[in-house]
Amino acid sequence: MMGHWIIAPVVLPALVAGVMVVAMRGDLILQRVTSVAAILALNAIAVALLWAATVNGPEAYFLGDWPAPFGIVLVLDRLSALMLVLLSGLALAVVLYAIGSGWDGKGAHFHALLQFLLMGIAGAFLTGDAFNLFVFFEVLLIASYGLMVHGGGGARTRAGIQYVAFNLVGSSLFLFALALVYGVTGTLNMADLAAKLPDLPAGDVALLRVAVVMLIAVFAIKGALVPLQFWLPGTYANAPGVVAAMFAVMTKVGAYATLRFGTLVFPPDLLATGDLVASLILPAALVTLALGAVGTLGATTLPRLAAFAGISSMGTAFLAVAAFTPETTAVALYYILHSTLATALLFLVADLVSRRRSQALMDAASPPIADAGLIGALFLASAVAMAGLPPLSGFIGKLLVLDTFRDQAALVWPVVLVASFLMLVGFARAGSRLFWSPTASQSEPAPPEPEPLAFCAAFGLLATLIALTLLAGPVTDWLSATSAQLYVGQDYIAANRLGQEE
Repeated sequence: MMGHWIIAPVVLPALVAGVMVVAMRGDLILQRVTSVAAILALNAIAVALLWAATVNGPEAYFLGDWPAPFGIVLVLDRLSALMLVLLSGLALAVVLYAIGSGWDGKGAHFHALLQFLLMGIAGAFLTGDAFNLFVFFEVLLIASYGLMVHGGGGARTRAGIQYVAFNLVGSSLFLFALALVYGVTGTLNMADLAAKLPDLPAGDVALLRVAVVMLIAVFAIKGALVPLQFWLPGTYANAPGVVAAMFAVMTKVGAYATLRFGTLVFPPDLLATGDLVASLILPAALVTLALGAVGTLGATTLPRLAAFAGISSMGTAFLAVAAFTPETTAVALYYILHSTLATALLFLVADLVSRRRSQALMDAASPPIADAGLIGALFLASAVAMAGLPPLSGFIGKLLVLDTFRDQAALVWPVVLVASFLMLVGFARAGSRLFWSPTASQSEPAPPEPEPLAFCAAFGLLATLIALTLLAGPVTDWLSATSAQLYVGQDYIAANRLGQEE
């Protein structure tokens, strides 16, 4: 049993961020050392929690020792532990890249904001209460806005304002939905909701279905699902590359919340909601997949191409989520792991390229890119991963998704295959213009400052993708067990000690 360690992924970054703001404001070196040490500790804690969740099953942590549903509760299970490992691993690559590229020195509070962002995302993964999910959404929103405008610039500030405005609309919807749910059930504890909703009076079903639609809209905003994806291309394309790489896991918060609510609170066999969640997500996921692929084909800058590729990958992930069976949920989890790592790698590559070109537009000529061999290899690998070509994990993930929809092949397969082809064409076009097209000036570029740590971070993400490919069998077996646990709600409810007085 992990006891107090369950709250550590939330408390540790919060404490470190506070100390940085108060005591390390003018010492970048000390901030770097502290940030890396804290993230390494977070990785160790996340791995320990993953092991505990695998061996022991769901476990709850009650703040102030108040029992659920009256107090704040954090719940550790295989899914939340998996997402913590993904978050901490990505954070390590991002902080190393930020240090190696010097991005963290372009603002006073990069590392503190990163720690606050980790606190918000970790809390969203661990919380067992819908209202506290809203609270952690707001924490990560505030921190992500600070990171978004890191380094300044008019375009970045405008994109940040649009990002905040759109997400504030989502926050308002979230509050309205929570108010409806609380008015109908008298609780917002997710395990308590799962226990009470099967006995919901018929007169309250309509209100509950309205709340479900609003919640799905909120999660669609977080996950960049059509028609609520408008904020993502401008935000991610204008954010610093290292920040956009970290944001790759933020869209997965929307997918995580959809999975958590769709399997625990509003499962497909719940009479009050039926297949409402799936019927809303499936068509939106198909359109998101297609729209993102078309966007990669027409993107004029590499960061914008990466943003649209990220949208397309979220469409694929939500497509697997929408089926809501143990088998398809395991596929969704595998693709979420792949998508997060591949999208982050692509944004780091986009940053490496952007800082070595005098022109942002891919159509514009500029001198040859310094370190073109290394960066070209990274771009090729990220393009292969994002487009779903062999031999990397994207190919395995898309094959699993296609196999999941054998019964709906006429509807789903053409969209997935055509979208993959369009992404392939978009990446090939971008690669040829950046690395192989003749340029206006063939003079050698000025050699950049050495960035070994930044390249190590990028190649580290690539190594993780390769490991995900080579270990696809054991990983999918573990994910299948994780998925099966999600559909046994009694384990989650028991961990919250509900019904203890009966």
